[in-house]
Amino acid sequence: MGKFCLPQNFLSLSLLSLATLPLSAKIDKEISGKPNILFIAVDDLKPWVSAYGDRHARTPGMDCLAKEGVVFQHSYCQQAICAATRASLLLGMRPDKTRVWDLVTDFRQVNPNAVPIPQYFKSMGYETAGMGKIYHMESTGPGHDAPSWSVPYRNPKCKTYALPFESNERGKGAAVECADVPDETYHDGKMTGMAISLMDSLSRNKKPFFLAVGFLKPHLPFVAPKKYWDLYKREDFEIAPFQKKALHSPDIGYHNSGELISYTDIPQFDSYSEKELDHLPVNKQKELIHGYYAAISYTDAQILQLLNELDRLDIRKNTIVVLWGDHGWHLGDHGLWNKHTNFEEATHTLLMMSVPGIKGGIKPVATCEFVDIFPTLCDLSQLPIPKYLDGVSLVPAISNPAAEVKEYAFSQYPREKDKMGYSIRTKHFRYTAWLSQNYRTNMVYDPKLVVASEMYDYEKDPLEKENVLNKPEYQKDKIRMEQLFRDCMQREFKTCAEYTRLADYHEAVNTNPLKKKVKAKPKFLKNRLTQKTS
Repeated sequence: MGKFCLPQNFLSLSLLSLATLPLSAKIDKEISGKPNILFIAVDDLKPWVSAYGDRHARTPGMDCLAKEGVVFQHSYCQQAICAATRASLLLGMRPDKTRVWDLVTDFRQVNPNAVPIPQYFKSMGYETAGMGKIYHMESTGPGHDAPSWSVPYRNPKCKTYALPFESNERGKGAAVECADVPDETYHDGKMTGMAISLMDSLSRNKKPFFLAVGFLKPHLPFVAPKKYWDLYKREDFEIAPFQKKALHSPDIGYHNSGELISYTDIPQFDSYSEKELDHLPVNKQKELIHGYYAAISYTDAQILQLLNELDRLDIRKNTIVVLWGDHGWHLGDHGLWNKHTNFEEATHTLLMMSVPGIKGGIKPVATCEFVDIFPTLCDLSQLPIPKYLDGVSLVPAISNPAAEVKEYAFSQYPREKDKMGYSIRTKHFRYTAWLSQNYRTNMVYDPKLVVASEMYDYEKDPLEKENVLNKPEYQKDKIRMEQLFRDCMQREFKTCAEYTRLADYHEAVNTNPLKKKVKAKPKFLKNRLTQKTS
């Protein structure tokens, strides 16, 4: 490769034993021993880098990784919110199995037998270490899920802003900050130094290592040293071309951009309004877009340092690099900001890998999901793949970029008190159904619970301007997508039933006295699982 410029009780261990042999042992036969893994998580990073066709981004680190590795162009998250998507990715299961749908639930409280990626690799002889945001900060136990790590978790202490600021009642300041300060002033820059030091230490051990590094930016607020803001000219940016509610689409698919509105410099505005004057002012939109790019470039500089350190230590030839952004992000499309939807901009994700022995510059056509990362890492490391995982190995798509591994990606998002939107994304369409009465996929699918449906044609309408579900010319497509959706729900029900036989589900418990009492989640009633599954 070229240079880069639960506690482990017997129940958990029983899940660890439920594995199959790897699908492929062809990756880099010359490597002796197991490969190291550098596992890089980035908060709120959508695929706005040149490897995904973006023309603005200044991201030499990610561009170099793309050149040397594999870029999954059609990758999707399971739920576009931090805690749920991270729990799903790390456990290799969809949210209805992890039982994490919000920002406060610790998966070990509700699903204590579940085994995340780092704990699994630790059980297989890896030295595991984590720092920064790997799991969601407010939904994990002491030590950032201490059972995951053989080396104690660490995280730098830094202030959110470099400059003095006035906060509101929620403790928030402005949504952006441009300060002429060193990288180490903020969390991500300081953490990079810690990660490099730890990588040096881990590389001296006989064991292979699994090092997880979680960067915070470009999560709000968009704070970054001035030199990264200076990489861009604000006048070069364009605002989202379509900022309205899609024609014939249900209100339940949208939100009021409350996360952004909580910052002190954001005026009140109406998301997905038909009236242009109701949208966020253009100058503020461009400032936020500028800040988002600056924050991406700041994090990219940290990633480049990590990649360069692999080369300096001469361990690049035996290290798998995985880079992922936990979900997409709305930057004005549909008048929306933040994530929290089943739309394309919220669910489409950045996923890159660099695999020793594999020629770089690969862009598989395969549709994939975050639940595929767990089995793929097992396959690449020649470790048994746990049978209960929801994903599939992406090794076939790495070996043959023209190969397809699945027909669709599956996402979901909760809305109101008792509704959940489930969405399947094929190469051509997205079909979303919103179900009521606290439906989850551990229950038999009942079309009578559907309160709203959507279908978008991305070949003709990439901006999701119109819900075409009931247009006469789409009736054949509607029938096919509805059948595919029913088959999907049936498959999910069966896998939930199978996993429930292994799981030991509990009700959510509030462990944070500063937060409101956690509402009990719908029980995974075993009597429902005795119903016919075919």
